Amino acid sequence: MRELVMGIVEFREQHLPELAERFEKLAMGQSPNTLFITCADSRVVPNLLLSTDPGDLFTMRNVGNLIPPATTDGVSTGDLSEASAIEYAVSILEVPNIVVCGHSGCGAMKAVMNPKMVSGAPNLGRWLYHADEAAFRLSRDGPLDKSLPGHDQLSQLNVLSQLDHLRTYPAVRERVSKGKLLLNGWWFDIGSGAMYAWQEQKRRFVLIDRKFAESTANAPD
Repeated sequence: MRELVMGIVEFREQHLPELAERFEKLAMGQSPNTLFITCADSRVVPNLLLSTDPGDLFTMRNVGNLIPPATTDGVSTGDLSEASAIEYAVSILEVPNIVVCGHSGCGAMKAVMNPKMVSGAPNLGRWLYHADEAAFRLSRDGPLDKSLPGHDQLSQLNVLSQLDHLRTYPAVRERVSKGKLLLNGWWFDIGSGAMYAWQEQKRRFVLIDRKFAESTANAPD
């Protein structure tokens, strides 16, 4: 706890002065450009990895970056927290982008492959049910990248499954159909610090580097 408290002091003394004007504007409201859905894993730090400032990201984090799908009438089949965040970001804040970001070494994916890991955590076990579709895809179709360990193979496919779950929400489907919302799948390799983006036409995750950034320069903000 002392480290956290000292971190607050460091922020107040070293960083707050240069951000004071931005926080004053943000106090009047927010207008983030992205709903960023990622894992609760402590090694995944969105604002650090994306070099973003306060107000840029509307962030939703949970174990395994999972999104319970909605029923035909738009009601979540899981916890309402995730569904509420999606609806708020899409319908109220009208973000133009959603990113689902998985990562390497994900404990949730390891648990999906080895349920005994969560035998003493019944709520966690039920929550991980929302990754079962990805596990089925892995067994049926095989991995996207055979060089990865099994849990990372599952993690990549899980990103695609959660994008499918996003599309079950009426607000998401409507804005995507109107060209007002882009859905993106990313995957972060913790060991190398590299971020990868799913490219449908190549059927794989490709490295996000300067060349990739330049190729997407004309994409909507």
